[in-house]
Amino acid sequence: MVYSVPGLRLPSAPLVYRSSQSGFNGSSRSSSFSLLLKKNQTSRKIFAQNSSYDSDSSPLTVASKKVLVPGDQDDGSSSFTDELESPSTISDNPQVFHDVDSREMEDNKKTEAEEQESVPSSPASSVEKAHAEELSAPSNQKVSIEKSEAKPRSIPPPGTGQRIYEIDPSLSGFRQHLDYRYAQYKRIREEIDKYEGGLEVFSRGYEKLGFTLSETGITYREWAPGAKSAALIGDFNNWNPNADVMNRNEFGVWEIFLPNNADGSPPIPHGSRVKIRMETPSGIKDSIPAWIKFSVQAPGEIPYNGIYYDPPEEEKYVFKHPQPIRPKSLRIYESHVGMSSPEPIINTYANFRDEVLPRIKRLGYNAVQIMAIQEHSYYASFGYHVTNFFAPSSRFGTPDDLKSLIDRAHELGILVLMDIVHSHASNNTLDGLNMFDGTDAHYFHSGSRGHHWMWDSRLFNYASWEVLRFLLSNARWWLEEYKFDGYRFDGVTSMMYTHHGLQVAFTGNYNEYFGFATDVDAVVYLMLVNDMIHGLYPEAVTIGEDVSGMPTFCIPVQDGGVGFDYRLHMAIADKWIEILKKRDEDWKMGDIIHTLTNRRWMEKCVAYAESHDQALVGDKTIAFWLMDKDMYDFMALDRPSTPLIDRGIALHKMIRLITMGLGGEGYLNFMGNEFGHPEWIDFPRGEQHLPSGAVIPGNNYSYDKCRRRFDLGDADYLRYRGMQEFDQAMQHLEEKYGFMTSEHQYISRKDEGDRIIVFERGNLVFVFNFHWHKSYFDYRVGCLKPGKYKIVLDSDDPLFGGFNRLNHTAEYFSSEGWYDDLPRSFLVYSPSRTAVVYALVEDDEPELVDKLEPVENLKTVEAAVEPGKEPDEESEHLES
Repeated sequence: MVYSVPGLRLPSAPLVYRSSQSGFNGSSRSSSFSLLLKKNQTSRKIFAQNSSYDSDSSPLTVASKKVLVPGDQDDGSSSFTDELESPSTISDNPQVFHDVDSREMEDNKKTEAEEQESVPSSPASSVEKAHAEELSAPSNQKVSIEKSEAKPRSIPPPGTGQRIYEIDPSLSGFRQHLDYRYAQYKRIREEIDKYEGGLEVFSRGYEKLGFTLSETGITYREWAPGAKSAALIGDFNNWNPNADVMNRNEFGVWEIFLPNNADGSPPIPHGSRVKIRMETPSGIKDSIPAWIKFSVQAPGEIPYNGIYYDPPEEEKYVFKHPQPIRPKSLRIYESHVGMSSPEPIINTYANFRDEVLPRIKRLGYNAVQIMAIQEHSYYASFGYHVTNFFAPSSRFGTPDDLKSLIDRAHELGILVLMDIVHSHASNNTLDGLNMFDGTDAHYFHSGSRGHHWMWDSRLFNYASWEVLRFLLSNARWWLEEYKFDGYRFDGVTSMMYTHHGLQVAFTGNYNEYFGFATDVDAVVYLMLVNDMIHGLYPEAVTIGEDVSGMPTFCIPVQDGGVGFDYRLHMAIADKWIEILKKRDEDWKMGDIIHTLTNRRWMEKCVAYAESHDQALVGDKTIAFWLMDKDMYDFMALDRPSTPLIDRGIALHKMIRLITMGLGGEGYLNFMGNEFGHPEWIDFPRGEQHLPSGAVIPGNNYSYDKCRRRFDLGDADYLRYRGMQEFDQAMQHLEEKYGFMTSEHQYISRKDEGDRIIVFERGNLVFVFNFHWHKSYFDYRVGCLKPGKYKIVLDSDDPLFGGFNRLNHTAEYFSSEGWYDDLPRSFLVYSPSRTAVVYALVEDDEPELVDKLEPVENLKTVEAAVEPGKEPDEESEHLES
């Protein structure tokens, strides 16, 4: 399958391709393979064909080896690579780019002589000064709505970092560790201010490294201290390694300036394939530039090629809609563009924009979290083995297609969160950062510390100055260039501990968080990136995926915390799987309540019953745990149901509602799980031969189970429809009442005998009956406020696949008197395996128009049971 998108021809699998040739006139500035887009062309395509050159050697894997690079020997400083070997320190003389922005910072004004005294001069400084205008914002960047408003953006200076001890007095016993952590953060902030002009300038590394455009040409810079020589190669110079040889400064940064062609055209045409050829300790190596903004896998080839992406002004996407204001409560629809089609194909940004975003809006979610945005060579990695950090995945379309998707989401009022991966990187040496300059300790820790044994990936050295520049700039790039509204940071637990959270059971003892197993450098990076994001983009959202329960995780950095807005409440999904393996008789209401509410004071959490993790092959979704193989044969409404299906549909709805009701201030659902998507996710793959000789069977590269069957949830003749309708009603209920962030929260009952849970959030009373066969008539539930209550959500509604055992026109009046530690109460009918939400009817609130047929003279609680229906035989009269 090949997707034709504006400007590019993108393969989803190796295909036979048609080559194209063009003449080469001998000039190193002429392109032997033109990828320029023609104007007024309806279908524009870039054919990423086979390379027209023969590599002298293939990239080699070498053993861990320390590479010494000559440093500034005059002042006795160690080499740049030597400094990278020390994970706990950062160079006193970090690399500095002399640029206009940093010299204009008010709090960092220096004379030229003072700069030369404080920082070693760069051999390339004369070139940089000659092209000073090139170091400001690239001319190809669009002016956004926010930029046009000229809002000043600044990052507040570090605070005292002491408020954490007021928030959590238990931290006082670990003051030495925490004060040291904050001192490290402050020291790095001070050094960034001193040498780089501040964190605001430092986080714009993409304006200095990689390809930067000016009126006079293109400058390309790459940090590769281990390389012995470097040259820029590509279609533009017929892959001639002798045409554009780069120069190296004492910090290991290679640089070349390419002037415009005689006719004023850029030296590298838009769409040209580019790579950097380096002579390294492990041999000659052709690599995709680390800061590349786009990369494509050519049909029939395995390696990717870097693409110089700079379309003509008239073809660049211009954002039309402002970014939405961050909602008080987040309702997140977790999604993957590639598998978002009902068809067994790789879906596109454009189709996701046109087909999936309206669905998300209709369902009632106010945020979409998109996985697998950063380019990743291995599709089955789910996007978590990133190879090109600044490039959006070309499988789904072009960078401008992605911008169009995000802009459309903003038009719909939907926040767009990116699942960003800064916890590790792909070990791919052909396409990614691994062994980029031929050394083991370039962007990563050397030796075993730099390898994640379970994920088979590389681990960043967060103490390296240039790694900080790379990752901070990467976090800013997606917010600035693509207008993402925030991030879900993946694998944060792995970052914060040297054991990566593997084979470790966190019990909540504070000694587990503040000791030698903590990677302080990584935690300080998380503080820096949260500081930068919230300082420059106050409306941006940051969510951390941490299973350990690290204290201070969601406390602002100025107060001494790590700075995330939300913690992903990962324990909930694990608890549901644990419970679903038990008999109904063994479910403990207190156990459910404890897990859902077990979070720290002042720490906001995003709760979920299941995410993409539970949908992967080898695991089971909640729907599959509940209904198993019966889902294949008994989900059609034209045939009788089974007890397993009835139980599964009922509990599926209850589990999701109680998770949203008690689990946190945000809620997340993976696409398709709202209607109990059948099957698991299985990416296309072939057989895998292990070194032991064992063979892991593949699926013949099938996309059949790498898609989302939205048609099942939409089909009015299938029972999936009811579950989808319930999820939609649940989201809209939260939108109306905002119960996830209501100040009043009170759990009044968790009855192990009755299997009843009752709690209040705001003006809503939630009643859950988990009993497998007992229904309760005249069951008294406590409430805080006096007045009239009405049903606003009923899982037993026939619209949701229920049995219609409740009358939605009934009104419930509170009576005075303490009950379950609340001053008032009212009586309800609670059918088995149901969740019902009652809302206080305010005097000035118009009554809801019930979608059911009105029933005469049934306006009191005694008429809660539908006329003509008797309570179940097992119902109990429990009037108190």
